[in-house]
Amino acid sequence: MSWTKEFVELDKKLHERKSFDCEKEELNNFIQTKAAKHALAGVSRTHVLPGKDPLENGKLPICAFYSLCPNYIERESLPDTIAKKLPRYPIPTILIGQLAVDRNCKGQGLGQITLIKALKLAQAVSDKIGGYAVTVDCLDEDAESFYRQFEFEELQRVNGKMRMFIPMNKIRAIPG
Repeated sequence: MSWTKEFVELDKKLHERKSFDCEKEELNNFIQTKAAKHALAGVSRTHVLPGKDPLENGKLPICAFYSLCPNYIERESLPDTIAKKLPRYPIPTILIGQLAVDRNCKGQGLGQITLIKALKLAQAVSDKIGGYAVTVDCLDEDAESFYRQFEFEELQRVNGKMRMFIPMNKIRAIPG
């Protein structure tokens, strides 16, 4: 499946959510049933990379997506060398709530492209309102391994998932 050049905010009138399948039920369920509701409630925003060719129903398939929302981490959860340089209250971050690539688009580098787009949007938001880092709660070991490739560091386990982070200063150094 070929995709367009730009990520856009999810629009359930334009984007076919039901056909998305990344082979991870939790992520499929999010894009299919929760992403639009979260946007309406102001909880998070989901950005999708549409396919180039419309489906039979006229909607565009979703090749990849990510969602972002404000978050915070406790100062004490950071490594001591970092924590001692920060204020003694919760540290603002931006959470990548979900990030996935449709199974029909895997193996083409789209996971990296999607992550960099998410990080660069988070950086742009942080440049305007502040935010120390981007955090992610990894769904499984595959996700942990993926984020480690991009210099995410472990924070702690939260609800059975590994929470990882990457400081904004590292994101600013990423080309793109």
